[in-house]
Amino acid sequence: MANQNKNTPEIKSLGERLRGMVPTRTNILKWLSLTYLIYGELDKRLEIDEAVQKQLHKPVAHHVKWYHCLGGIAMFFFIVQVISGILLTVYYKPSEEEAFASVQYIINHVTLGWLIREVHAWGANLMIACIILHMAKVFITGSFKPPREFNWVVGCLLLAITLVFGFSGYLLPWDQVAFHATAVGTSTVKELPLIGETMLVVLRGGEEVSGATLSRFFSLHVMVLPWVMVGLLTLHFVMVRRQGISGPL
Repeated sequence: MANQNKNTPEIKSLGERLRGMVPTRTNILKWLSLTYLIYGELDKRLEIDEAVQKQLHKPVAHHVKWYHCLGGIAMFFFIVQVISGILLTVYYKPSEEEAFASVQYIINHVTLGWLIREVHAWGANLMIACIILHMAKVFITGSFKPPREFNWVVGCLLLAITLVFGFSGYLLPWDQVAFHATAVGTSTVKELPLIGETMLVVLRGGEEVSGATLSRFFSLHVMVLPWVMVGLLTLHFVMVRRQGISGPL
């Protein structure tokens, strides 16, 4: 009995140590960070973990259904587009002479290059579909009404930017279909009164679709639109968090 009593504290201490090794949500967040040591020191000063836990434990309204997640799904596809797009730019060459050949090289020779390109192409279509469904849901349920009307305007801008994303990216493979589709699409700008001719030259970099058009579309697709999208998404989600999810009909 004496030995048993003597060993009990050691067993209890071991149990406590084992329980301490169980990964909690807080520990997972810390270990997933590539800057764990810096994170620990920063957390002492900025209370990062407290802010993260506050967001993770924010209650969700009871009326929220699966279709309320369409905006978040569209955001997920945007992240997929960014990651796959970065991988594609490693081998893609945005020049009139090499663009088509570089796409063929990605598909036929780069390891899993065909998969990354298909993920990027299908991700664009699915992102547009989710945004349209999300806006249809917002419109049908009347969630665009005050005090959320400004967020509705931001959502419309996000849809417009997404469509420009798709249009500018469609030319990048530089094949016959992309060439003629871009020629037809940009020619519609010419019908705008007063500024139509000027806008057409600005878009194409000349009178006709050429290598200058490809260069401009690539710059727009890779360097301009992503930052505009990130800024609008930040504003959109900040207002959603501030105002909350709209109530049921």
